[in-house]
Amino acid sequence: MSWVTEAARPEIVSLEAYQPAASWDPRLTRLHANELPWRAAADESWLGLNRYPEPQSPALIERLAQLYGTHKQGLLATRGSDEGIDLLVRAFCQAGRDAVLVCPPTFGMYAVCAQIQGAQVVSVPLRVLDGFSLDVEAVLRACTRITKLVFLCSPNNPTGNLLDPTAVLKVARALAEQSLVVVDEAYVEFSEAASLVDQIPHCANLVILRTLSKAHGLAGARCGAVIADPEVTGLLRKIIQPYAIPQLTVEAVLRILDPVQLKGFALRTSRICAERSRLSQALITLPGITRVWPSGGNFILAEFVRPLDALRRACAARLLVRDVRSHSGLENALRITVGTREQNNRLLQAWS
Repeated sequence: MSWVTEAARPEIVSLEAYQPAASWDPRLTRLHANELPWRAAADESWLGLNRYPEPQSPALIERLAQLYGTHKQGLLATRGSDEGIDLLVRAFCQAGRDAVLVCPPTFGMYAVCAQIQGAQVVSVPLRVLDGFSLDVEAVLRACTRITKLVFLCSPNNPTGNLLDPTAVLKVARALAEQSLVVVDEAYVEFSEAASLVDQIPHCANLVILRTLSKAHGLAGARCGAVIADPEVTGLLRKIIQPYAIPQLTVEAVLRILDPVQLKGFALRTSRICAERSRLSQALITLPGITRVWPSGGNFILAEFVRPLDALRRACAARLLVRDVRSHSGLENALRITVGTREQNNRLLQAWS
């Protein structure tokens, strides 16, 4: 029995997954899946929305594996990163017994998914005085045999900082054959950091979450990926919905990730990064702002003398920014998504 099998919920290990209608051979007429035989009048999709989409479409998996520089066997397509988080918690955490570890302030879905599953949530705060760095020794002290998942976000949301990859890998190696270390790289395209995906062959307990929602502009399509040891993704395949990725999403992703279309990707991300730098430099000059944190994402964390007034003034300028004051250590902070130059100028004017 492998360590992954021992760590996972036993009922998931023994589960016989639902088998969707087999045979996706386009040469065969489909009379086996209780579908309507006609397209809807306005249906202009490639294959017809009257048909169920292919589970884990091979074309989609191939394209995502190429994009992320990994093997198809260890990649599972999910509805954004959120579904990946939920699948991991459901596969590895027994309600009322197991735990996940989070490092606040960070993305709230890690704790929400754990609470829905009935798992404990252990918090080891990032070190605010050290730029929200990872407290490796505190994380390792807090991990016990019931800690099944350690969630780390890099660049971290909402603070924007990158976690030291050496520190992340130190945690992963120390927890080998005990806990999965899940690194959420939703914003890594906006940073100068390399993905840790190439470390998975050397750290079998390392899991990488990726998404097309941010840098690729596909938040509305809902497509992401869990990249891990094939034994881990094999367990997740047992519990993911059989037709999780809709046909329209598959088609949109294949179009946008076409090599010709990807030629403009670097330009778009560089424009966001340039605006992030310009906006950061301008924000720190404003009288009501006390601190602007460095960011590796497509957003900026800033601290205000009067954050409520800043929220009101942004709203008056028809702009929404994120109130993150409920996070410990961010009592006066707001998170600002980097917009277009015109949108950013409107925000600066509202706060001037």
